[in-house]
Amino acid sequence: MWKALHQLARPERLYQLSGRLVPWFAIAGVATLLLGWIWGFGFAPADYQQGDSFRIMYIHVPAAMWSMGIYAAMAVAAFTGLVWQMKMADLVAAAMAPVGAVFTFIALVTGSAWGKPMWGTWWIWDARLTSELVLLFLYMGVIALWHAFDDRRTAGRAAGVLILVGVVNLPIIHFSVQWWNTLHQGSSGILQQAIAPVMRTPLRWAILGYLLLFITLTLMRLRNLILLTERHRPWALDVAKRGEQK
Repeated sequence: MWKALHQLARPERLYQLSGRLVPWFAIAGVATLLLGWIWGFGFAPADYQQGDSFRIMYIHVPAAMWSMGIYAAMAVAAFTGLVWQMKMADLVAAAMAPVGAVFTFIALVTGSAWGKPMWGTWWIWDARLTSELVLLFLYMGVIALWHAFDDRRTAGRAAGVLILVGVVNLPIIHFSVQWWNTLHQGSSGILQQAIAPVMRTPLRWAILGYLLLFITLTLMRLRNLILLTERHRPWALDVAKRGEQK
């Protein structure tokens, strides 16, 4: 197993594998997301309390769930990079960070839009909302640290330390609705079980679509980071030349 992981950690091998996987994940992600959104926005019945405004959950809930899931995946990559000194693990974490930041931003914006008709305000310093905002700041901090150092190894270590320190925010986000008296509804897992199947099924398709979209964008960014990091290696120069010829 370790031998296979070390083979996969070779920049050239990882670059080629990512290139093969991107089209498959992209097609599956677009198809799945469209299925969930068309079903949810066009055919799911209106909620008896919220009316049609509940439909924003097909954008908000998957973004909120994967904003935490992506950060957890970043933490695994950062731990791997710090402990086993795998350079590619640092690149994987760096590739995930902007995608996670965008998902978190989407969750905050759509959450505010959903909260306006429900709470009567665009923003309130609710425990869930505030901890989600902290998550966005963590993503931004990781991105800033990655670009703050010219040496990629130093940048990877600095960003990795911040990622691992920020993991403490994930249980705060998840359990905030239980630990404090908040306006925010229960966790997404409870929400999925509480709503009717005709509304729940498209939500699950949308959640899967967001996951596949995240994987696609991460692999695309990872390929660019590998080429940037390995730009002086012969294989990377050959890739660049083939791209120029096209």
